Amino acid sequence: MSHALPPRPRASHNGGALKGTIRVPGDKSISHRAMMFGAMALGRTTVTGLLEGEDVLATGRAMQALGAKIEKTGDIWQIDGLGVGGFLAPETDLDFGNAGTGARLTMGLVGAYPFVSRFVGDASLTARPMKRVLDPLRAIGVEVVEHHDNRLPIALKGPTDPVPVNYRVPMASAQVKSCVLLAGLVIPGTTTVVEPIMTRDHTEKMLAGFGADISIDTDADGVRTIRVEGLPDFKAQTLIVPGDPSSAGFPLVAALIVPGSEVVIENVLMNPTRTGLIETLLEMGGDIAIENRRTSGGEDIADLRVKHSRLKGVRVPLERAPSMIDEYPVLAVAAAFAEGVTEMPGIDELRVKESDRLAAVARGLEANGVACEEGHDYLTVTGKGSVPGGGSVKTHLDHRIAMSFLVMGMASDTPVNVDDDRMIATSFPSFQSDFVRLGAGFSNVEDAA
Repeated sequence: MSHALPPRPRASHNGGALKGTIRVPGDKSISHRAMMFGAMALGRTTVTGLLEGEDVLATGRAMQALGAKIEKTGDIWQIDGLGVGGFLAPETDLDFGNAGTGARLTMGLVGAYPFVSRFVGDASLTARPMKRVLDPLRAIGVEVVEHHDNRLPIALKGPTDPVPVNYRVPMASAQVKSCVLLAGLVIPGTTTVVEPIMTRDHTEKMLAGFGADISIDTDADGVRTIRVEGLPDFKAQTLIVPGDPSSAGFPLVAALIVPGSEVVIENVLMNPTRTGLIETLLEMGGDIAIENRRTSGGEDIADLRVKHSRLKGVRVPLERAPSMIDEYPVLAVAAAFAEGVTEMPGIDELRVKESDRLAAVARGLEANGVACEEGHDYLTVTGKGSVPGGGSVKTHLDHRIAMSFLVMGMASDTPVNVDDDRMIATSFPSFQSDFVRLGAGFSNVEDAA
């Protein structure tokens, strides 16, 4: 998607109960890693269920620029990898569009290689801070040849003799942890990451699955020490990507707040580091049945049966934030329809996403008649069981802001407008068509500024 194109405003309105079954796109975090790990493995890795949003495809193009062969046959993606240490110097910039995960993890993936790799992105990604991953890379000996106040465009050149590090992650960030672990793959010796608060562990699971020598120790305080040995023999795998729990949050909340709704969301990833939204909505009184539990590729999967519910305000535990950081925008929508106050502490990470999501959510709530209080690292929403709606929301090119407020419009008294919906394709290309099939109503907007 080119952000040079004119915006496409969209409105959603209350079209009645949502009914039916939906299968959300493949998990975004696992899809990014499937592209990367397949590119590092010797042989052909096959992937089904891949999220074919623009962010993941941008990561795939970057892997191709580094020498991997990637093609799609029917519903199966085939990745012919080069082996750990086998990437080639890219002849062009690595353009990640809006893919922050792809950019940050790939900086770790290729940062220690002794060639220059240059990272670029769209206007949204260019505005996002990268210091959190550049700092540990500098500790390894990576030269940051070019940067703009630690923002893209960024060019990296690895050292002749990189050294493994023992790095304590200063914030709860799966991207920073993963960046360091991936850099350690091409460094002889043991790279160690100390993680005070556990974040999503897809990188660790996939490292083990592809054949890395990885160990994880957790102390009595929950601090995790992760060690990975450099230069492993990665072997190709057959991967099935489960449904993204972040994307599942939209039909989940929609079914809870639209009267008369009953929706089944199939094939949802239930990794314990990703289920914070479900736990919170259950505490709010949500009628959510977890059915057909199973495993695939080491990950837990289930179907969710969700019915309209009367929700109540809660305080979300501070320690839960890392397991649901991307879901706070849609949780705020659920909180707007709840009775009472919902407190969300420890969410300053939202300020460095595709937009300042914390501010964007607060302004969107206010525009639609919902009382809230925004602090540096918290949001408090006072719900009254219904939402007036009628407001226009500035999305700041952020797909999760757009989808969250379109969900709000499905249950509000009057329609909710968003100023652009094009960026939804980065993570949920079928969002509108899937919701229309469930019974939601959308319309074009002449002016949603």
